[in-house]
Parts: sequence; C-alpha cells; structure tokens
Amino acid sequence: MTGKPSVLFVCVHNAGRSQMAAAYLTHLAGDAVEVRSAGSAPAGQVNPAVVQAMAEEGIDISAEIPKVLTTDAVRSSDVVITMGCGDACPRLPREVLPGLAAR
Repeated sequence: MTGKPSVLFVCVHNAGRSQMAAAYLTHLAGDAVEVRSAGSAPAGQVNPAVVQAMAEEGIDISAEIPKVLTTDAVRSSDVVITMGCGDACPRLPREVLPGLAAR
C-alpha cells in the first residue's frame, strides 16, 4: 500500500451507521486515512437523529449527504466495511475486489 490507506464504510441507505463510522474514523485518524461511506440505496439525507447524536460527541456531520455505492469506490478502497445490514447489503464477489482478496 502506498500513500494513505483508504477505508469505505457501506450501509444500505448511507444515512446512519456508515455515516457514524466514517465520522468516528475521520475524527480519530484525521488526515492519516482517507475515509468514505456509501450505500446501495442512499437516502435523501442523513438521519437527523444521527446528526444530533454525533453532535453530542462533538463531531459535526450536518453537511454530509448519503452517497451511492459504486464498484469504483470499492476497487479504490484498501478496506471495505459493511455495517451488518443483513441480506440488504450488497454482496461483492472477489473478482470485483482483486486487490483485496490477496490481503
């Protein structure tokens, strides 16, 4: 791996868990890690309760918006973490993740 490691958090709507996880990692790692999040069926906005909960932690995610999950986002990530959404989460075969399968 060269440069900054890249982490992608994935949840179906990218409006709750994946946004929180990305915000916590960004808060803890600063500029040392490229952090992104996305969803297979993004919502129109981040859940207001999530924005409020993160604000209570001192982390402002009010400007975040749900983003669509793309194959390119997965391929360009060193680590992809799904947020335990069960069967609704996208399942990506190893051939989509050739660089990750060997790690």
